[in-house]
Amino acid sequence: MARIDYAPWGIVAPHYHPRATEILTVIEGSLEVGFVTSNPDNRLFSKILQKGDVFVFPVGLVHFQRNIGHMNAVAISGLIVFGSKPEISTDILAKAFQIDKNIVQQIQWRF
Repeated sequence: MARIDYAPWGIVAPHYHPRATEILTVIEGSLEVGFVTSNPDNRLFSKILQKGDVFVFPVGLVHFQRNIGHMNAVAISGLIVFGSKPEISTDILAKAFQIDKNIVQQIQWRF
């Protein structure tokens, strides 16, 4: 997880994560976010997010974020780490996410 602080009109340039889905939650401000689908369509999906909104960037797709306000914006971003092969130790994930080991096992089972 990471906290992202955006200056007014600041951007996170288009980029991608080849092995992870990203989930973004807006804590303060307003963000324009979007991603581009794969070939052959190369279709842009974008949305304006407000405080409390959540957006998911699918694995491997180019995506971006931009503060569309005149004030600072803040978001929390997380990358999915479940489903790796071999699996990350349940103990490590439980401690990192501050959740019970049984919950980690339930999540990993879904992958």
